[in-house]
Amino acid sequence: MSWLGRLFGEKPDEALPLYTAVVTRARAAHWYQAGAVPDTVDGRFDMIATLLAIVMLRLESEPAGGDPAARLAERFVDDMDGQLREIGIGDIIVGKHIGKMMSMLGGRLGAYRDGLAAGDIAPALVRNLYRGAAPDAAALAHVRESLMAFHAGLTTKSLPDLLAGDLP
Repeated sequence: MSWLGRLFGEKPDEALPLYTAVVTRARAAHWYQAGAVPDTVDGRFDMIATLLAIVMLRLESEPAGGDPAARLAERFVDDMDGQLREIGIGDIIVGKHIGKMMSMLGGRLGAYRDGLAAGDIAPALVRNLYRGAAPDAAALAHVRESLMAFHAGLTTKSLPDLLAGDLP
């Protein structure tokens, strides 16, 4: 943040380190190679939304996690808005796309919350990450096991560590 921003009371984007860490993790090659997530604009969105949902579920488990989760969602909206504009989506349609993306994120939160509670996120992965077209068993197992390890690792991180972008 600039000194001018500090002078006028501008608040730092507290969600940026965590959001950047989530996006960096979602860009890891193993999701697309061993996990067979489509390496497309939609596939990358789906991978970011999946990891973001898992992180937001972790924040949800903290009494003080509501505000950081909301800021993380706002950061997601800002990023997706910029990405849509960068690929040529016009101002008139951007809002509609953002609304759809937020709805998709909300659906993923519910699906992964239910899948984690049931002990099996595979059906939610097929529906949300692979958009209904199941990959081969090895690819699905890779993503499922990687996400379950990620989820378990998040439970060992404190809220300040998570907000600093320190992911397992």
